[in-house]
Amino acid sequence: MKRFLVTALFITFLASSAPAFSKPTEGTPGKVSGRSVGAAALSLIVWPGIGQVVNDNPKDKNITHALLGLTGIFRFWSCYDALVDRKGGVWHSRI
Repeated sequence: MKRFLVTALFITFLASSAPAFSKPTEGTPGKVSGRSVGAAALSLIVWPGIGQVVNDNPKDKNITHALLGLTGIFRFWSCYDALVDRKGGVWHSRI
C-alpha cells in the first residue's frame, strides 16, 4: 500500500508540472469596472456562470464556468475572471 501511495504521489507531481510546458492560454484582461465588480460578486456568491453572463462573454465560456461551478474551488477563479473582465482564455481542450 505504501509503494502504491508513493507512486501515485510521484505521478501527481510529474503531471502537475505539465501545464508549465504548454502554450499560454490566459486570454486578454479587460478593465476592472463597477460592472465587473458586481459580476465577480455574483460569481463568488451565487454561481460562477452568472458573472460571465454579466460581462457579455461568449456562450461556451458561460457554460464552462457554470458547469465547473459544481466544484466549490472554481468559484474563486471565476470570481477573479469576472473581476478583471477577462476575454477569451481556456476552452477547446486547453484547460
